[in-house]
Amino acid sequence: MDVRLPKLGEGADSGTVVSVLVKDGDEVKEGQTLIELENEKAVAPIPAPVSGKIAKVSVKEGDKISVGHIILTLAETGPEQPAPEPEAKSTPAPAPEKAQSPGKEEPAPDPVERPEAGESAPSAAKPGIEPPAAPSIRKLARELGIDLRRIRGSEPGGRIVMADIRGYIQRLEKLAAPAKSVSQKSAPSAAPAAERIDFSKWGPVTKKPLTPLRQTISRRITESWNTIPHVTQFDEADITGLTELRKRFAGEYDAKGTKLTLTPFALKAVVAALKKHPIFNASLDELAGEIVSKEYYHIGLAVDTDGGLIVPVIRDVDKKSLLDLSHEVHALAEKARDRKVALEELKGGTFTISNQGGIGGAHFTPIVNKPEVAILGLGRGTLRPVVKDKQIEPRLMLPICISYDHRVIDGGTAARFTVALIQALESFTENDVKLGR
Repeated sequence: MDVRLPKLGEGADSGTVVSVLVKDGDEVKEGQTLIELENEKAVAPIPAPVSGKIAKVSVKEGDKISVGHIILTLAETGPEQPAPEPEAKSTPAPAPEKAQSPGKEEPAPDPVERPEAGESAPSAAKPGIEPPAAPSIRKLARELGIDLRRIRGSEPGGRIVMADIRGYIQRLEKLAAPAKSVSQKSAPSAAPAAERIDFSKWGPVTKKPLTPLRQTISRRITESWNTIPHVTQFDEADITGLTELRKRFAGEYDAKGTKLTLTPFALKAVVAALKKHPIFNASLDELAGEIVSKEYYHIGLAVDTDGGLIVPVIRDVDKKSLLDLSHEVHALAEKARDRKVALEELKGGTFTISNQGGIGGAHFTPIVNKPEVAILGLGRGTLRPVVKDKQIEPRLMLPICISYDHRVIDGGTAARFTVALIQALESFTENDVKLGR
């Protein structure tokens, strides 16, 4: 039997093979990991669906594969092991996704049917029935205003994939090219395409391709920066008292198997400020022209890894204690650095914190993690002379930076949110930190 790449989740239709854990001739058990696949910012294990002996491995590290791609051929060792039949006209398509009925291949189109000029042949779907395609493909088609019934899918069963969408658009562009060239004569010149420079003319260079993770980061950061009008609010919080509490109770948290760092305090303070100013916990639905207010608090934590920035999400922060958050922050950070974080653990955030205090630096301008509308950046706390009650005292001051989407949030609202956040950071008491006796 051919083992194919299964559906990984909503919007996850492809990935890059980062490791192949088996070879030809190996005996594998059901559930044993065959390969590890990098999709977006997560690395997912792909298990064997049944036990058997590997006849042929069909992928290697670095291959980019999509749903339905053959990973390997397996000689099943179970009691039912039908021999492969020769291919015939009646042979059904390979096992489809759950969205399709097994063994029901879409009927071929009427041979007299002809596509319109510049378009693909209509798909095999019956009138009024959407052709088979992944949810992400359907979503893209809706956003682009494309009728999937106008596209012939290239995958078994007429399934439409990204390459079919791209080919359809390219044909439409060719058809529109003459009219476009006429209209552009009076239009201002477009921005020039990126220029490829041969840097080796001036000295030795080393080249390495962008990793899939780096490509994902680049794409998302560019989209956020180009579509969100950013404003960044700067301030400082006096965390002298917070730091004293953290040091006083550090031993109790160590005894529970975790470290009491600044981050759990920041999570609790952020939620307190979000409850006072819920617009910071919202998202902008650009298609519907609506602001979506969320009544849950799932906070993303930007984690610095060797491969790049990963933002796992801690869910229901408002319902967890400092001890719970300390455990979860440590566990998620370790999983992110080891690239073991699941794709679902990177989704659903309502607000993000980027804490650079452990590395150094002061104020910076974090980029909003779309579709969120704001992000908090924390720098390294420094001891400075501060006037307090008309006296100069040494105080530990924490740089804070709040970037926000100016389409949704105004400057006055951002200033009030900043004040609420600082108050929360400066107001922790012994009762908030000590563990139950």
